[in-house]
Amino acid sequence: MPEIIKTIAQMRSRAEAWKKEGLSLGLVPTMGFLHAGHRSLIDRAAAENDRAVVSIFVNPIQFGPSEDLASYPRDMEHDREVCAQAGAAAIFNPETEEIYPPDFRTGVEMTELTETLCGASRPGHFRGVLTVVTKLLNIVRPDRAYFGRKDAQQLAAVTRLARDLNMPVTIVPCPLIREPDGLALSSRNAYLSPAERGAALCLSRALAAGRRELMAGETRAAAVKAAMRAVLEGEPLARVDYLEIVEAGTMRPLETIDRPVLAALAVFIGRTRLIDNFSFPE
Repeated sequence: MPEIIKTIAQMRSRAEAWKKEGLSLGLVPTMGFLHAGHRSLIDRAAAENDRAVVSIFVNPIQFGPSEDLASYPRDMEHDREVCAQAGAAAIFNPETEEIYPPDFRTGVEMTELTETLCGASRPGHFRGVLTVVTKLLNIVRPDRAYFGRKDAQQLAAVTRLARDLNMPVTIVPCPLIREPDGLALSSRNAYLSPAERGAALCLSRALAAGRRELMAGETRAAAVKAAMRAVLEGEPLARVDYLEIVEAGTMRPLETIDRPVLAALAVFIGRTRLIDNFSFPE
């Protein structure tokens, strides 16, 4: 079983010891309640590095005041088993006070990339994400860090973070993993009732409708979004948070699709907020 490390000092000591042995190190940052999407990241980190570390930390500063911090699902026994099966060497599982002591006052801000999509609908979210990712990269000092494409805006922001701040780490994008029926894997899927689970398929169906429009040659973003929105409006349990076609490099909305884009949406199914996306061209 992978070692569970609780303190920054212990994590740094273990990582430094591996580095002195000439071993490469991969990091998979997570908030736990691991599913097959996380497993795919850990599998890849273990395959591409001599040692893989999984951080499991429910980061309080990326949650808004009315969001699900207290109820966010947690299952450390399950998570440790997933990490063991995937070949992780260690789990970094600090307490909140270890990462954010009472006198913590510093945060990481980013302009442009984080101002639309989830950044617009969840104020402060990306400040929390980028702050904790910066801390994790500084603590573990990995050669590579692995992030899934389901959180496409997060992936773009973390990639820019590492580039802009000259961090000696390679950010590795990994595929979005879906259930056989098309639902994107998410820890929040555990909140869904059976009826809501069925309703949640409207996200992937909406994206499929948008992809069909693009494949047919449609270049008007409004027309593509209208096709997607029609699918979502046909589901009574769905409430759209956002639905956008954005330029892949900047996350800025486009009127005309004449460059690589990301089609992204966030939808409440009942009280559960889910996100999904696709890139075009793939």
